[in-house]
Amino acid sequence: MPFFSDRNSQSSIKHKWVGSLRLVTWNVNADAPFPKSRISALLEVIKTTGATNVIFLQEVSKDALAALLGEPWIQQKWYISDIDASAFGTQKFISVTLVSKVWVATEGILLGAIWRIPLPSRFGRDALCCDMLLNSSSEHIPGKSSVRIRLINVHLDSLSINPSLRPVQLSICALYLRAAGHGIIAGDFNPVLQEDDDLVRANDLTDAWMQLCPNDPGHTWGVYGEHTFPPNRLDKVALFNLNPLTMGVLETSEVGACDEKMSADGMELVEKAHFSDHFGVWCEIRWEEDQPQPE
Repeated sequence: MPFFSDRNSQSSIKHKWVGSLRLVTWNVNADAPFPKSRISALLEVIKTTGATNVIFLQEVSKDALAALLGEPWIQQKWYISDIDASAFGTQKFISVTLVSKVWVATEGILLGAIWRIPLPSRFGRDALCCDMLLNSSSEHIPGKSSVRIRLINVHLDSLSINPSLRPVQLSICALYLRAAGHGIIAGDFNPVLQEDDDLVRANDLTDAWMQLCPNDPGHTWGVYGEHTFPPNRLDKVALFNLNPLTMGVLETSEVGACDEKMSADGMELVEKAHFSDHFGVWCEIRWEEDQPQPE
């Protein structure tokens, strides 16, 4: 949605900058085989959601990152947070953020720095941050100001280990949103303890799914009954000073990988697996900012 000023109201002393973005977040499952085929299938599903502006991926292995970087659609259409394996350190996977080049160009968005916040973690987890400066051209126009939206891509600690570090992890991320004034924390929240149910609200954030679909469980993991644990809504979108408009779940499908595995006699083997053990989530997010009317 383009920005606009409310110039029709003669009595108003303010005008509003309004806009929206579409976010997709997906845990791509670092442990599954066939990363090239799975990443390709996942991207095809994302393409069906329409004009996606921001993509958050979690559990991106080195092979999956190489597959992402090798995709022509990614090369042509997306800014990507990582172009090599330097962020992995001793970890077997990282989170990756992508932002649409077309969206940035057409909306006049200024992308800020990308950085990682090391989190207290039993698994070496971090939060991948990026700032977007909207209405960036207004910095030089009297009476107008820009809007900063902070994007935070998270993969909170796994498992039902007590004491859990997820509360302090989300609290740290929420502090970074408040410092920016507007923002999104999205990704794999791993809410596997009862105390996790209240973490988003306790940090003065809006759980987009609970606001839009309070009577729908919105399960994103364990849906096919392949795990010993019950289905759960592990993947969430939490907002600060932003409003969710619409939201949905993106399902997985089985993919073959005959090009990635060969039998001993050189014959191609066709194996199938779901391209992730998580469903994806998409969310349309809106912002609306009052600005003082110039004299």
